[in-house]
Amino acid sequence: MTVLEDIPNLQGHRITLRSLKKDDFTQWQEVRQQNHNWLTKWEPLRSPGQKDPAKDRNVFEARCRSRQRESQLGTGWGFGIFIGDCFIGEINLNNVTRGAFQSSHVGYWIAEDKAGNNYTPEALVVLMRFAFEELGLHRLQISIVPRNLPSRRVVEKLNLRCEGLSEKYLEIGGTWEDHLRFAVTSEEWVRRADQLTEEWIKP
Repeated sequence: MTVLEDIPNLQGHRITLRSLKKDDFTQWQEVRQQNHNWLTKWEPLRSPGQKDPAKDRNVFEARCRSRQRESQLGTGWGFGIFIGDCFIGEINLNNVTRGAFQSSHVGYWIAEDKAGNNYTPEALVVLMRFAFEELGLHRLQISIVPRNLPSRRVVEKLNLRCEGLSEKYLEIGGTWEDHLRFAVTSEEWVRRADQLTEEWIKP
């Protein structure tokens, strides 16, 4: 198992992935509030009594600390997507499992006005390189509601393998939704790393 002392900044061609900090609250809040309708229809409902980090700085700071703790434990890695100093979205490695599984689930979102500019596919390639080459994971999975076309375009642009449909897979917006499961393994990454890096990361 690979253990990293600090959360690194990950550099792409146009974007940087870095962990969110308490000083990012104002930017993060603005983007989340401006994109409320664009984003929340694809997200789980908050538990009863759970406060919204987009409305409460203390909750956002606790969220940052939780992500920091996950990385220290090696169970998750969370990154903001930045163009320069401008925050535009997030991409995360969730539910990192070691042992015989060596796998993680990937989640991502981006501001609506930045969608369609290939920032998210670039961020995903940067994250894959980190997951396979730095963390030593074997498999990444991305689960997408079939009608979420913007999210599907990200994995389709990268030609990631679709493993099939899982019925009633996750509860989204209070409804158990079917999800398409896209995956990539370290063996696939080795075969495709040069091509993906050349196309999406190198200037």
